[in-house]
Amino acid sequence: GAQIIDLMMLVIDVTKGMQTQSAECLVIGQIACQKMVVVLNKIDLLPEGKRQSAIEKMTKKMQKTLENTKFAGCPIVAVAAKPGGPEAPESESPLGVSELIEVLKSEAYLPSRDPSGHFLMAVDHCFSIKGQGTVMTGTILSGSVSLGDNVEIPALKVTKKVKSMQMFHTPVTYAMQGDRVGVCVTQFDPKLLERGLICTPDSLHTIHAAIISLKKIQYFRGALQTKAKFHITVGHETVMGRVMFFSPAPANINEEIQENVFDFEKDYLYQEEYLSKDSVSSEENKENDQAGEVQLPKQQWALLEFEKPVTCPKLCLVIGSKLDTDIHANTCRLAFHGVLLQGMEDKNYTETFLPKLKVYKQKHKEGQVERVMDDYSVIGRSLFKKETNIQIFVGLKVKLSTGEDGIIDGGFGQSGKFKIRIPDGLKPDTKMVLTAASKKKSKGGKGDVTKEDESSKNDSALPVTISLIFKRYVFDTQKKMIQS
Repeated sequence: GAQIIDLMMLVIDVTKGMQTQSAECLVIGQIACQKMVVVLNKIDLLPEGKRQSAIEKMTKKMQKTLENTKFAGCPIVAVAAKPGGPEAPESESPLGVSELIEVLKSEAYLPSRDPSGHFLMAVDHCFSIKGQGTVMTGTILSGSVSLGDNVEIPALKVTKKVKSMQMFHTPVTYAMQGDRVGVCVTQFDPKLLERGLICTPDSLHTIHAAIISLKKIQYFRGALQTKAKFHITVGHETVMGRVMFFSPAPANINEEIQENVFDFEKDYLYQEEYLSKDSVSSEENKENDQAGEVQLPKQQWALLEFEKPVTCPKLCLVIGSKLDTDIHANTCRLAFHGVLLQGMEDKNYTETFLPKLKVYKQKHKEGQVERVMDDYSVIGRSLFKKETNIQIFVGLKVKLSTGEDGIIDGGFGQSGKFKIRIPDGLKPDTKMVLTAASKKKSKGGKGDVTKEDESSKNDSALPVTISLIFKRYVFDTQKKMIQS
C-alpha cells in the first residue's frame, strides 16, 4: 500500500516526540513518497500557560530531526484532534484542525497521470452486495479500465468481466491511473480476496525469485549478509526471502549504471555482505588507508529467493526488513529498499535461469616452491590438500614471487606436491636462492635436527611463493575455473 502515497502526514504525540515507530514511518516515507506534513497532536495535554513554548520546543526538535532527510523544512502543525481524549463530550471542538486543512490544501498537488499501459489496481477491500455481485475497491496504479473489460485476479488465476463501476458513490464507465474506484464482478466469492492486485489478463507474473537493485537503509544496525533471511515486502505481500549480494566486477566499477535495467551480459562480483562504509572490514581498511578512500560501487544488486511465490509488477518497490526484532528495542527494523528489475517465473529457476547470471567469486591460493628440477621446471607444495584431484588444475597459470610465470603441469608423488613448467625459464637469481635453500636443507644431515631448524629459519625469510588466482561462477553447474 505504500506505493500509492502522494503526501504523508507524520503524526507525533507532542508530549513524547519521535518514537521508534514514528522513525520507521519516516524511513518508509523517504522511500515511498515525496512530500510530508508533520502533525504535533494532543496539545490539549500541555498546561495552557506553557503550551506555546512546549509546541515551539518540539517544533524545533522536529526540524532538527528532519534536516538531513528529504523532508527538511516541511510544514509542522500543532493540533488536538480530540481535546480531552476519547471520553470527552462531543461538544469539545478540535484545536488547530482548520489550520491543518489549509496546510494540506497548500501542499496537495495533482500528480501527472497516464492512462496508457496495462491496467493494474491495488485492491484494499472486497465485499458482496446482494443482487449486484462482488465489489473490489482500491486505487488504480497504472493504465485504465472500462465497463465490460476482463480483469484478472492473478494470485487466484481467475478472470472476470467488469459489470459496473463506481467512484465516490457515482456510477462511471471509465477510470484511470490514480483514481479510487469500486469494480463490481459477478460469481466471485469475496472471502477469496481480502486485498491484493487485479490487472489486465496475463500482464502480471508470479515469481519465485528476483534480481533487485538495492540500497541499505542507513539507520539499520548491523551488516546485510549474503544467505541471510529478511521479510520482503513487495506488491501487496510480505514474504520471507533469502538474499545474495553482488556488485560490479572491478573492471566495470567506474562505468555508469543504467537505471532500472539489469545487464545479463556483464560479470558481477559475489559479496559476502552488502558493501557500505561501515561494512568494509578493519583489515581491508588498514590496507586501503594508504590508498585513500575505499571505493564503494555506485550500485549493488541482490538475488532474492522467496519462500513462497509472489505476484507483482516489474520495477515495483521492494523493502527488506527484520520484522521479528523486538518492537520495544529502540532500533530500525527496515534494512534495505530497492527496485525489482527481473523476476523468475519458472519454479526450476535454479537450473533454467540462474546459470545466465554471471556472478563470480575470486579465488586465491598460495603455495611454495619445494625445489628446482631443471631450468624450466620446479616442484611446488602446500597449494593443494593431499586429497585434491590436481588433474583439474592442470594448465592453469601461476606466478612465482620472484616474478616468473608458470603453468601447472601435473601432480608429483602422492602428498599433494605438483610440477610447474616455467616456459621462459627460471631467472639466475631465482635459481641461486632455490639451490642455496635446498643445499642448506640437505647439509643438516639426518640426526641433526637443530641445524635443519636453524637453516629453515634462515631460508624461510625468503621462500619463493606460488600464487594461483582464478575465478569461479557461482551458478556454473560445471564449477569451471577461469583465468583471464
